[in-house]
Amino acid sequence: MSDSEFDIIRRYFMRQLPDRKDVITGIGDDAALLRVPAGVELVVCVDTLVEGVHFPAGTAAAAVGHKALAVNLSDLAAMGAEPAWVTLAMTLPAPDADWLDGFCRGFFKLADRFGVQLVGGDTTQGPLSITVQAHGFVPQGKALQRRGAQPGDHIYVTGSLGDAGVALLLGSDAAEALQQRLDFPEPRLAAGQALRGIASAAIDISDGLLADLGHLLAHGQLGASVSVDDVPTSAAFNAALQQGHDLTRLRDLPLAAGDDYELCFTLPEALLGQLDTVRPDFSCPCTRIGTVERPAGIRCYTADGDVYAADARGYEHFGVSPHG
Repeated sequence: MSDSEFDIIRRYFMRQLPDRKDVITGIGDDAALLRVPAGVELVVCVDTLVEGVHFPAGTAAAAVGHKALAVNLSDLAAMGAEPAWVTLAMTLPAPDADWLDGFCRGFFKLADRFGVQLVGGDTTQGPLSITVQAHGFVPQGKALQRRGAQPGDHIYVTGSLGDAGVALLLGSDAAEALQQRLDFPEPRLAAGQALRGIASAAIDISDGLLADLGHLLAHGQLGASVSVDDVPTSAAFNAALQQGHDLTRLRDLPLAAGDDYELCFTLPEALLGQLDTVRPDFSCPCTRIGTVERPAGIRCYTADGDVYAADARGYEHFGVSPHG
């Protein structure tokens, strides 16, 4: 295959018909021309996925396409935003037709689900990496942010944690349900939008619960107590615990593995009733796991009150902790 950069753009990335009225000019010009609706604030985020760092070599192309978009939509979800537009920059070792077809299937299937339009990007040659920048809208003054939690607030998480970490740890031995959670994370956009005006702070869980909760608490020099037995895990995760694997490592994965792309949020006591009202809009469960408190630091406990010391604290680029 000898497609040029412009052949690749025409063949693979202009397949999505312009359908958003706020896109004046998308792919095909030097830059996108976009219209921000009145009464909203623009939310912008960007993530890069690098082969061998964010996804194993040999990961299915459709999974890479889905995840490249999903991790950005998860950031928008943590801000309570409604997604609108994305740009895509790809570095490819070679223009492999089958790989690009698979990538686009995964990418555009998710984009179409959430009404997201690709409006521009770039393609270059080199080691495989994908950068997506996502743009979304939130009503003025209603964005969720990491700062805002107060002592006494309840700490919640959506969905379940640890599945992606188990899939990375077990590799080909992982159950299909666990591999699906790693390869096709579900951005919690409905939950984030429902939490506007209710949650005092929010963050998405990409580097591990303890690491990301720590980022949320750092803005107010706050701490937290977390009940490790209340951290929700899936049936597939619990089954893996029973299959003779290294139980110590598996037990820590819901706290530290990362790649879950669930939401962690805090909620004042006075607004618990409002959470019950909007919870049906989440399209996923949410579970209380702890309380914001002082002093700084996250203290983990078991159900019987014993202190629990996790072996790992989460993923950190340029650090020593293993990803996943």
